[in-house]
Parts: sequence; C-alpha cells; structure tokens
Amino acid sequence: MKGWSEQEFRNRELMAPCGLYCGTCGVYIATRDNNEKFKAVMGRLYGTRPEETLCRGCMQPDPPGRLYVFCRLCLIRDCVRSRGIYSCHQCDEWPCSLIENFGLATGIRVMKRTIPIWRQKAARFGDEDGSVEWARSECDRYHCPFCGEPLFRGAQRCRACKAPVAEVLDGSL
Repeated sequence: MKGWSEQEFRNRELMAPCGLYCGTCGVYIATRDNNEKFKAVMGRLYGTRPEETLCRGCMQPDPPGRLYVFCRLCLIRDCVRSRGIYSCHQCDEWPCSLIENFGLATGIRVMKRTIPIWRQKAARFGDEDGSVEWARSECDRYHCPFCGEPLFRGAQRCRACKAPVAEVLDGSL
C-alpha cells in the first residue's frame, strides 16, 4: 500500500492502545521519512521544536528510544500497561473517562471510531492478525479521496493535490 510497509502494519510499537494508530501520525511519518520541513509543521501544530518532534511509536519498550513528549505523558498508555493488556480494544471498561476526557476532540472522534473496528478485526482474525488488519485498515483510510496520495491523521488538506480532506476523514482540528 502506498505510504506504508508491511513491516509497519505488523509493528506493535505503532499500535497505540487508544486507537490513534501511530503509523498515521504526522510526527511518526515526519520521523520515519526524516522530513525536517514536516517536523517543523508538526512542531508548530503541537507547540514543540522540530528537534523535539520525533517519535517511533508510543508502545516502544521502556525506556523508549524516540517517544514524542505528549506520548510520554499519556495516561491511556500507562493504563493499558498497568492492566497487562496492550490496547483499549481488550478492555471491558472502554470507553472510559481517559478516552472521554482526552485533550483533543479529533482524537476522541478517532478513538471512538477505531476501537470498535479493532475489536471487529480481532474477533474475525484473532488478536494478532486482527491487530495487523486493523493497522492496515487505518493506513488504507488515510489516502486522499481525490488523488490517492497518502495522508496523515488530522490532515486538513492533501499535501499533493491541495484538496480539503478534513471533513471526509476526521473533521477539523
């Protein structure tokens, strides 16, 4: 699939427990592609310097190598680890107050969309293969509906054709 590799779909470090798949995160993509301009854009969006705007996925083992500052502080990440699970799709208490009170409205919308899909994929294919299929489906979703180029979660416009894409994806930030 254009934009992502099979290795990324299978990488558990990219499977954010909340359902905000790290493979479609702009900070991850900027890090993966070593795209300094995109790091600067993402840094301005989140209020970090470009050299701090680095991440290799929120579920890296401790101590993580390159974990974005906001992900280091994530209570959802801490919660699933304390429960001995790796994702909210495995939790009977979802959606909980950590989801409902997440700091970004777009994030809440995405989580509430993705966790049920992850549960369906796990039920159909088993947890391991279902998680990979869920990751694949998230990447498949983040392509411009007009030109087919890969996007990132939260994109407002396609970087290739400049078409507005927010409303067909996750809504405005």
